[in-house]
Amino acid sequence: MQKFYILMCLLCSFFVIATKLFDSFDEPKLLKRVKTVYGDTGFARTEKWLKLLESSKNDSQWNQLNKVNTFINNQVSYLNDLSLWGKKDYWASPVETLGRGKGDCEDFAIAKFFSLVALGVPENKLRLMYVRQLTVNEPHMVLIYFEAPGKIPLVLDNYDRKIQVASARRDLRPIYSFNGNGLWMAKAKGMGKKVKNSRGISAWTSLVQRIEEGELNNFHGLENKQDSYVRN
Repeated sequence: MQKFYILMCLLCSFFVIATKLFDSFDEPKLLKRVKTVYGDTGFARTEKWLKLLESSKNDSQWNQLNKVNTFINNQVSYLNDLSLWGKKDYWASPVETLGRGKGDCEDFAIAKFFSLVALGVPENKLRLMYVRQLTVNEPHMVLIYFEAPGKIPLVLDNYDRKIQVASARRDLRPIYSFNGNGLWMAKAKGMGKKVKNSRGISAWTSLVQRIEEGELNNFHGLENKQDSYVRN
């Protein structure tokens, strides 16, 4: 039953689960589809991911954060959306990211978010945060984790792979953050002010819809062009 719960969370964020429950979920069927779309290597990565989630469900949240952050950073290589998906901006689901084994900073953060939600980390402790990476003066996305309200959050990143408190990441300038419950204008050490209407929320809604519908997209395009600033 626990495994069923984990897999359901991979398909939906909490606010979708609250409104629609699946009667059943067939893991072998999912893996079969992954193998068909992404081949043996995509299948192997996705299977490792599911095994990681299954084996980590009783860990402390700190261990879960570290295991998920390390796994996604090690299994996924950076590639921009245009080269990978044939679109200027595409938010891939965790299964799509692991199936391809590639993604941009948004895909890293999204895969970590859904993995931790699947492990039972409350969604209100997690936010996707847009920042400016000051080292290279580029827009960037990270996942942040609030251990408790009012406490300085931790940053899970694919640029600097070590989990650190936000106050130690002087190379990041927060812009805004969000999860399934809303959007916040970001402050360096706080929760920020909740606002409405943003491209981020629109992209998030589209992503969740595609996850709910089980879409597995693929694109064989210009995979040689990479943005050089991201460390992998």
